[in-house]
Amino acid sequence: MKDKKVKLNETDLYKPIRNYFTKQGFNVYGEVQHCDMAVIKDNELILIELKLNLTVDLLIQATKRQRLTDLVYVAIPKPKYSLRSKKWRDILHLMRRLELGLIIVQFLKSSTKMDVVVSPAPFDGTKSRQLNKKKRVQLLKEIEGRNGDYNVGGSNKTKIMTAYKESCIHIATLLARHGPLSPKLLRQRGTGEKTLSILNKNYYGWYDKIQRGLYSISEKGKKELLEYPEQVQYFIEHDPE
Repeated sequence: MKDKKVKLNETDLYKPIRNYFTKQGFNVYGEVQHCDMAVIKDNELILIELKLNLTVDLLIQATKRQRLTDLVYVAIPKPKYSLRSKKWRDILHLMRRLELGLIIVQFLKSSTKMDVVVSPAPFDGTKSRQLNKKKRVQLLKEIEGRNGDYNVGGSNKTKIMTAYKESCIHIATLLARHGPLSPKLLRQRGTGEKTLSILNKNYYGWYDKIQRGLYSISEKGKKELLEYPEQVQYFIEHDPE
């Protein structure tokens, strides 16, 4: 068996997978018409592609095999990262979305373990969207809550302008312009239903509570508001007189 210091080859995946399907009554053949493995029983044909890493090229290769059969697997060694990680869950979703099967082979000190993690099956897009209906609603609410496109798509490790941040800027702009205001008066000027929650949480430290039901902009708020001239100008222009 392989240990951590021995370099694996794609051929090392073949034997444990062959043994698995052979025990289930399949006939297994290696390297058939450019397919790494062909597994057959009666009229059931399974094709398996063996690779050391899950790559785009591997997925392309596997989807091409779907021209020959609906039962296509990719097989890889068990990854080093956690199988409970978001990355792994995303990989499983991708495999199901592509209607591909996934096999992982784990090389232990005294044995080899093979698991069918995903079986090839039709992907129900309608059901998937129904299960994620809440996320769709949240996305549409976020879009609805924004007053402009202040972010550059594809940005990484940069501050993102969200609907919540815009609401905070809106409130701070009105407080800076009109002086202390109540949540009710702020809402009347269009700051939205989350106004009281934003003031109470004071996530950015932009507000000072003068007394019950009355807020002003803090010194920190005045200073940091200067970083958002576009948004401030927008809210000034749309401020009802």
